[in-house]
Amino acid sequence: MNHNLDKSYQDDILIVDDTPDNLRLLSAMLTKQGFEVRKALTGQAAIASALADAPDLILLDIKMPTMSGYEVCQQLKANPRTEQIPVIFISALDDVIDKVKAFAAGGIDYVTKPFQEAEVLARINNQLNLQRLQKQLIEQNRELARSNRELAQFAYVVSHDLQQPLQSITGFAKLLLLKYGADLDTTAHEYLNRITDSGNRMQRLIQDLLSYAQVDKQAELELLDCNLILEQVLDNLQSTITEKNVTLTYVPLPKVMGSETQLIQLFQNLISNGIKFARPGVLPAIDISIEEYPGHCLFKIQDNGIGIAAENLERVFEVFYRLHSTKEYPGTGIGLATCKKIVEFHGGEIWVTSELGSGTTFCFTLVTPSPLL
Repeated sequence: MNHNLDKSYQDDILIVDDTPDNLRLLSAMLTKQGFEVRKALTGQAAIASALADAPDLILLDIKMPTMSGYEVCQQLKANPRTEQIPVIFISALDDVIDKVKAFAAGGIDYVTKPFQEAEVLARINNQLNLQRLQKQLIEQNRELARSNRELAQFAYVVSHDLQQPLQSITGFAKLLLLKYGADLDTTAHEYLNRITDSGNRMQRLIQDLLSYAQVDKQAELELLDCNLILEQVLDNLQSTITEKNVTLTYVPLPKVMGSETQLIQLFQNLISNGIKFARPGVLPAIDISIEEYPGHCLFKIQDNGIGIAAENLERVFEVFYRLHSTKEYPGTGIGLATCKKIVEFHGGEIWVTSELGSGTTFCFTLVTPSPLL
């Protein structure tokens, strides 16, 4: 079967060997299989050829005058223009130390002379396939990154542009109630109140979308005291904590590298989540604990709420995923997704453990500064 039936081009292979007979043998073998072949009798010629037009793969002998195959490979790997070219050594040297030196120089495979044609072809095809898959993966990652940037920009622009007309709608509904409320019947009051409530829910959704879209736009990380972060969060939630009679306990918290705005949002979202999903008839209790490790700290925010069923644990961080209706528990389904994005932006991980009817614990890691800071 022709090696290149599935492609519109021929793989370009550079053969480097100071023995003309070896060059002719390898060249004839590879040309027959559909490869495009280049030849070089010296290391200097090989490097010049690779720099002029990078081949897809290099077959490289070790024992050559002036410059050995080890030196050729080292120079190729030291140059950004040629460092990604896979190099397979083909040599009569079969000592383990020779193979170790070949891999240390940057080679990806080693074939001992005299070689079997089938073995050489198998190794070449294997490396070329790996190269193709790697290039495909790099391109897909670039496309995914571009798509994510466009999606985040779209979410930001749309959310931002929706706010003004929405404010006008809810504003006029409130004006109608204020100015003409005495003249309106019960049904009209109900309609206007529904408009206002729906507008307020939409406003929260827009604000959550903006927060989610902006997470990775704030790249400045600084040394922060999490005790001060928590102090600000508790101040923000003071009325809710008082109203719900929340018991909140915590230990002294460490300093971390982070964005102040984002970490306030992270802690506030998780604590609010624990308060919101309290069990009926049970006063909410939130406990914040930590485990310190070299280079990072594990935070645990535990509540005594309704808990999460095991089959739903994997999905709680998905955007717009909700376990309950908005009538049962208000929210937009973006808060936990934003928490995940914040933690990952800070180089950490976040996960959740829970027991239905007993409570939930959100765990996340953040980077702590080195002792020198």
